Amino acid sequence: MEYTSEQAPFTSQEREAIYRVIHARRDMRHFAGGSVEPEILSRILAAGHAAPSVGFMQPWRFIRISNSELRNQLAELVEAERQRTAEQMDERKSEFMRLKVEGIRDCAELIAVIQAPDDGTVFGRRTMPDEMALCSTSCAIENMWLAARAENLGMGWVSFFEPADVASLLACPSGARPLALLCLGPVKAFYDKPMLETEGWRQRETMEHILAEDHYPQ
Repeated sequence: MEYTSEQAPFTSQEREAIYRVIHARRDMRHFAGGSVEPEILSRILAAGHAAPSVGFMQPWRFIRISNSELRNQLAELVEAERQRTAEQMDERKSEFMRLKVEGIRDCAELIAVIQAPDDGTVFGRRTMPDEMALCSTSCAIENMWLAARAENLGMGWVSFFEPADVASLLACPSGARPLALLCLGPVKAFYDKPMLETEGWRQRETMEHILAEDHYPQ
């Protein structure tokens, strides 16, 4: 795909499309099987790799899970963590267990996102080395999420797992940190609202609650 010059101003239509994609993005858990065209998958991965990173450290690594047995093993790890999470829910346990939290076996593609071992980057990280690596990798995931939505594909970020278990399954080197299992693929429909909002788990905070000037919001 060819892009116009990065120096060219965005048109009003392009600007509106960007905001539409941002607000239409959903964390999807329900998938319709199917497949993702190789060129589309390449564009989504390239969007992730175009993310900003502190000190240009680029700490993200992507692993496409193509082995069906490996996918099943990852799904089993996720289910085990879902059960452990439920035990911490107290009065909301039954409500939590009714929620669908992943689509690992149903999605067309499964991408593991791994934070690479620390390469010693100091630029911008001296006071928050772990946090800035994590934020950088999260930016790559968000880019992929938005790109997937623009491609009319669903994506869901699964975080229900013990990182060490996933690292072992994926033969990650010492110091590597699995952060996400990204379910990607066609969906029958996108949620009108975030699923947890629709299900009454939590509601979006108002702007008045999160925005302040010169001091922390009260």
